[in-house]
Amino acid sequence: MENFIKLVGPNQAVEILGVRLVGVNAENGIKLLFTLAFVALILLLGRLARRLAARALRGRDERFVFWVRQGIALGTGLLLILGLVSIWFDDPVRLATGVGLVTAGLAFALQKAVTAIAGYFIILQGKTFNVGDRITMGGVRGDVIALGFMQTTIMEMGQPPPVQHADPAMWVQSRQYTGRVVTVSNARIFDEPVYNYTREFPYLWEEMSVPIKFDADRDHAERILLDVADRRTVSLSSLGQEALQEMQRRYFMKPADMKPKVYYRLTDNWLELTVRFIALDHGIRDLKDQMSRDILKALDEAGIGIASATYEIVGLPPVRVEQQA
Repeated sequence: MENFIKLVGPNQAVEILGVRLVGVNAENGIKLLFTLAFVALILLLGRLARRLAARALRGRDERFVFWVRQGIALGTGLLLILGLVSIWFDDPVRLATGVGLVTAGLAFALQKAVTAIAGYFIILQGKTFNVGDRITMGGVRGDVIALGFMQTTIMEMGQPPPVQHADPAMWVQSRQYTGRVVTVSNARIFDEPVYNYTREFPYLWEEMSVPIKFDADRDHAERILLDVADRRTVSLSSLGQEALQEMQRRYFMKPADMKPKVYYRLTDNWLELTVRFIALDHGIRDLKDQMSRDILKALDEAGIGIASATYEIVGLPPVRVEQQA
């Protein structure tokens, strides 16, 4: 073994089978062994901390558990960096040189990765979104189910008919899960806007349009739409008003009417009544389904038909048949 590996010279350089390894000496070898042991210890402590946190926080709020995990991950990473720097750069001059070289190399070779990590800290600091929020990011619509240093994981949802043409194409015609899990780079926040459905104001204004004939009882039809919207959204209107007042306190935002309202629109074929109401960011399809059933039932009871572009033949001109002998 002594002939296989030797320590030679005043710097105790490592020599294997007579070949001296450049930059490898006894000191570096000890640092390498200490580094492996330190990394293993930190990773073990981080894993233990995550398990203890999972047991202690069982049944707690999902977002709180997520941020505890994020804190453990950040703390583990910070300890690793500080420990490695302390082991390998005991000389301040060498530390400054090493940091400069590493920074230059990262800036050149890992531009997208560095941008994604920067996007992660911007998301945290700027409160762009949180786990559980419903967002549109990088062309993907859905709920945030995980947030990493480089990527955001989204449970994709479908698209309502007005935006069915948007890429990528969807087969679910509503804001409900498609079942696809999509990862988006955090760097996308620097290139595109992020639409957040839930962060500050967890409500959306929705609309439903019902066409009726021009000679129908439009006042009665309007009352039906308002009654159904009031009955289904009365609690949401009061809660939404409180959330809107909080938004006005924090931001420069004009007041908005939270009560349902019906708007008229004249077309060539019918009168279109559109009821505007407030809804929670989740469960909109169920709400509109309930409202549609109530509206149809009330219109039938009132004898008001829904207009359509169908044609009814009510008569034919007389037909004369001549037979030649």
